[in-house]
Amino acid sequence: MTNQSVTTGGSRRPQARPSEILAAALELFAEKGFSATRMDDVAARAGLSKAGVYLYFKDKTALLKALVNELAGANIAVARGIVEAHQGPVSPLVATILAFLATQVRHTRFPELIKIVIAESRAHPDVGQLYLDTVINQGLPLFEGLIRRGIASGEFRAVDPALAARLMIGPMLLAIIWKTVFEPIGAEALDIEAYAAQHADIFLRGIRS
Repeated sequence: MTNQSVTTGGSRRPQARPSEILAAALELFAEKGFSATRMDDVAARAGLSKAGVYLYFKDKTALLKALVNELAGANIAVARGIVEAHQGPVSPLVATILAFLATQVRHTRFPELIKIVIAESRAHPDVGQLYLDTVINQGLPLFEGLIRRGIASGEFRAVDPALAARLMIGPMLLAIIWKTVFEPIGAEALDIEAYAAQHADIFLRGIRS
């Protein structure tokens, strides 16, 4: 979903269309809600015919699933790559993961997706289930594994890895809520990078041996 999706002269490359459709869907889901958005709306926002949208996505659920995979699932894949490539003490790795998430919150539309999931999950449990399966159930075991590595090496105290993983990630969710809900109505903007760095410092001081 980048500005490079459109070629000069207004003609679209076919490979760019899914990205443009997803960008339109994300905007509309955020503005109108998942329930109120129609495929016709997505087509109009993307500058395509309704049939053109259906060439790539069979329904709104398919659009949302693609957004979850692109904006959130990809983050888990990157985090997993960082973890698997790391050797040595775990503490710097925890700080690196939190810094990466802060960058995603600051510079991508990931926070908008989270807002949509939170807003729609009560009326559409399948939306929450999709995010749970695709992101949370993939990410938490990864972060729990980090804590276990630190405990096994003697770097961390014998804390509960499942609880510690949730404590590690929880403040980032608060940052997303702050950015998407409160900043638009006048709350002071959060320095997300500084916030993540301070959280990493406090968290690691709390679990180090």
